[in-house]
Amino acid sequence: MSHDSRSPDPAPLSLAEVEATARTAHAGQTDKAGRPYAEHLRAVAEGVRQRGGDDEQIAAAWLHDAVEDDALTERWLDEAPLSRRTKDIVLALTKRPGEPPEAYAARILATPGARLVKEADLAHNADPARLAVLDEATRTRLTEKYTRMRALLGRVGGG
Repeated sequence: MSHDSRSPDPAPLSLAEVEATARTAHAGQTDKAGRPYAEHLRAVAEGVRQRGGDDEQIAAAWLHDAVEDDALTERWLDEAPLSRRTKDIVLALTKRPGEPPEAYAARILATPGARLVKEADLAHNADPARLAVLDEATRTRLTEKYTRMRALLGRVGGG
């Protein structure tokens, strides 16, 4: 870390730059329905905006799956010119292999701003139009998974 007092930290990435980075990182990826993954990211970012989220949360929405999906590395996130809050939200939403849903939900609830981003993510994942194109077994499994996560996020405290 060769930061001296004369070299200011770089300006944080703009939302347009974050979006472009996320789109590039997820290029070629598709969701379970075969749609370009960037459509999901755009929907979550818009969901955060509609729920009154701020720019830090919208940035996190664009990046919320990047580390989990190996589209970007944790090192990239650590070094990126993003606010600490945005980075913390992305890390909170990054599922660890084998992690119980209860631990995942607890981390989201303990991270300021993360719950709203996860709510927007769940809302898009559970969209009936998205689920309708999946086979019945997958649709049932995912619906149960999203319902359980909503319950875990909803039953502990406010905010």
